[in-house]
Amino acid sequence: MRALPVTLLAACGLIVTACGTAGASGSASPAGSGSSAAGVPAGQVATQAPAPSADPGAGRGAGGAAKRDRATGTPRAGSLAGKVVVIDPGHNGGNYRDPKAVNRKVNVLTQWKACDTTGTSTNDGYTEAAFSWDVSNRLAKILKSRGATVKLTRSDNNSVGPCITQRAAIGNRAKADAAISIHGDGSAPGNHGFHVIMPKKINGPVDPVVGDSRRLGLAVRDAYHQGTGLPYSTYIGSKALDFRSDLGGLNLSTVPKVFIECGNMRNAAEAAKFRDPAFRQRVALALANGMQHYLTP
Repeated sequence: MRALPVTLLAACGLIVTACGTAGASGSASPAGSGSSAAGVPAGQVATQAPAPSADPGAGRGAGGAAKRDRATGTPRAGSLAGKVVVIDPGHNGGNYRDPKAVNRKVNVLTQWKACDTTGTSTNDGYTEAAFSWDVSNRLAKILKSRGATVKLTRSDNNSVGPCITQRAAIGNRAKADAAISIHGDGSAPGNHGFHVIMPKKINGPVDPVVGDSRRLGLAVRDAYHQGTGLPYSTYIGSKALDFRSDLGGLNLSTVPKVFIECGNMRNAAEAAKFRDPAFRQRVALALANGMQHYLTP
């Protein structure tokens, strides 16, 4: 989720955002709005809500109440009834249009940081915002099919924001049982693999849920590794786990929450996977399974 300079992006006309928006009913409104402009790069085309797709883990057991298929361990439909999940698609597709708003400093308790960033993209212009938006909508569809109530932190991929502080507040207000922020990283081309970011104790609001966030992170890591076949990150963290105290989305969260960097968008092999809708569906299904394993131990 490394961001390119907003001023450079504006000058080049690129949308290189790491935040997607929520396009589902019950999602939160974005902090700002921006009309869909001409000249949007090719990567932005994929920001529409995805078409319906099958969830192999959604077969019902007797009365739809069984949590897992006994033979495969796959989560079943209905087993997330009563659970609230908040999905935070990283960044936003319109962030490049308003550098002043995006660069505004907000307090994340351990430091002051920019309200948001533009995120990264593949070398051929498929944006992190487009990727996270698509995956988030796919993930929401799967979780809803399993009975969960799902909220997203933004309602489109053409607006500005919301700020990182607001993203945390959306999960808090929803009293989410679990929250996840979806990103793609922008590291050196030779680096590859995914990693999960979890909060540290900071003598702040996140402290009571640090332990639960770690359990969520482990469940997401294991399911993502198994479901996508992507390796652990070769360049950050240990065994695909990274603990940070500088992210407002984590520091200000009062509910269990993690970030996932689904891979390195600057690595050619992983970029090609991210451009494939079938692979994005695998990503969404893996994340859904990880969250469900956490929510229904």
